[in-house]
Amino acid sequence: MIIALLTDFGLQDSYVGVMKGVITALSPTTQLIDLTHDLPPQDLYAARFTLLSVYPYMPPGTVYLVVVDPGVGTQRRAVAVQAAEGILVGPDNGVLSGFWQSDRLGNQAILKAVELTNRDYWRSPHPSTTFHGRDIFAPVAAHLANGVPMDDLGARIDPQSLISLPLQNPIATATGWTGAVQYIDRFGNAATTIPASAVTDKDWTVTVGDRTLPGGQTYGYVPSRQGLALVGSHGFVELAVNQGSAQQQFGLAVGDRVELILHSSPAPCDPA
Repeated sequence: MIIALLTDFGLQDSYVGVMKGVITALSPTTQLIDLTHDLPPQDLYAARFTLLSVYPYMPPGTVYLVVVDPGVGTQRRAVAVQAAEGILVGPDNGVLSGFWQSDRLGNQAILKAVELTNRDYWRSPHPSTTFHGRDIFAPVAAHLANGVPMDDLGARIDPQSLISLPLQNPIATATGWTGAVQYIDRFGNAATTIPASAVTDKDWTVTVGDRTLPGGQTYGYVPSRQGLALVGSHGFVELAVNQGSAQQQFGLAVGDRVELILHSSPAPCDPA
């Protein structure tokens, strides 16, 4: 069995190591994969997108342990969610919601969900109020890897009640698509919610704010420091600057509205 870990803990402190220790003590043969521990602190949107973008490359049945949890110790729920591609474990704060928000999967991907209320599967019945990753989520993930049924972990909850992050889904228009920026990586590239399937053989552009960017195949499609739109390796339309940062150059932020326009003939673009 595989447990894939995704956190904002960084590697300077012992948080990741102690979670791995808890898992290994309960499930010594489980393989651990570090997706990343370098997410921006408390960035729920970054966790959501990272989880959504990595699942196609993971073995079926993987347990995804996601701990980006600014509400730790409050009344927010701790949950496990059975999806067609694996089991998600983490706080019910939106970090898991890419699995049911994205057109890539759709709501049918969620088979069932439980709230983690059975303390028999926690590290201690009296967990730390500031480290549920160690005391609740890590041991639960280990028990799931050992084959413990989800229904033993707590009461079932309605999947429709799971928290989703507010983000505009892609919408088809008369001239193309509208969507929103959903993630910005460390290079300043901005992934949108518009899927790769929206791009056709026609010429296309993407407008964000007062900028219109040409559609291209890769970063080198335009000269250095110029902007463009392309299909990123994650499978979504992306805004980028060749050898630069689209975030800085265009002042982009998660949630910004974008519009993809399909043209029957080449369309002029603003220099970027």
